[in-house]
Amino acid sequence: MMPRRHAERHRTDRIGWLRAAVLGANDGIVSTASLIVGVAAASSSHAHIILTGTAGLVAGAMSMAAGEYISVHSQADTENVDLDRERAELKADPDAEQRELAAIYVSRGVKPDLANQVAEQLMEKDALAAHARDELGINETISARPVQAALASAASFAVGALLPLGITVLAPAPNLTIWVSATSLIFLALLGCTAAKVGGANMLTGAWRVTFWGALAMLITAGIGAMFGAAV
Repeated sequence: MMPRRHAERHRTDRIGWLRAAVLGANDGIVSTASLIVGVAAASSSHAHIILTGTAGLVAGAMSMAAGEYISVHSQADTENVDLDRERAELKADPDAEQRELAAIYVSRGVKPDLANQVAEQLMEKDALAAHARDELGINETISARPVQAALASAASFAVGALLPLGITVLAPAPNLTIWVSATSLIFLALLGCTAAKVGGANMLTGAWRVTFWGALAMLITAGIGAMFGAAV
């Protein structure tokens, strides 16, 4: 009789999409809010500010998608090269590869005889998967998925950017900078809390981290906008 598997919930299966989604949403809020605040500080018209924010949303989403795709695809290419090399080594000398796998288990505390048995049985089932996981550190959970990462980054950036842009459309022009800055910091705090909760981390730390850097970005861009606006 097969032993019943103990159901456990792990958070590592969320690493890929969570990282891309949080990065995209954070960048969408910070970059768009900073852009809007900087342009508003330069005494631009309300319509010009909205147009600038919209352009920033579109350009930022495309940039995030392209950058994430290229970055993660590079990781995937590296993984594929390593897998091809491992496949060739398994074909050329499977016995040596089995000893190498057993040595890995021994280094982790498994007794040599048991390590040899485990390596033999795992290689009989799927030699490449065993070496990919235990020698190369590649598994299904953390392996690179370029398209998934690109779509998650673009979508989350657009959602994040829509928040300060929506406030820009609705807020009264005289107090636009205050409205956008304050609400964007609230959005960032909520994003930090949500990401931390999903990832199992401390929510207060997650909120403080993204809020601090968002506030710093908006402060700097507002200062630059005010400086250039005064010069013009």
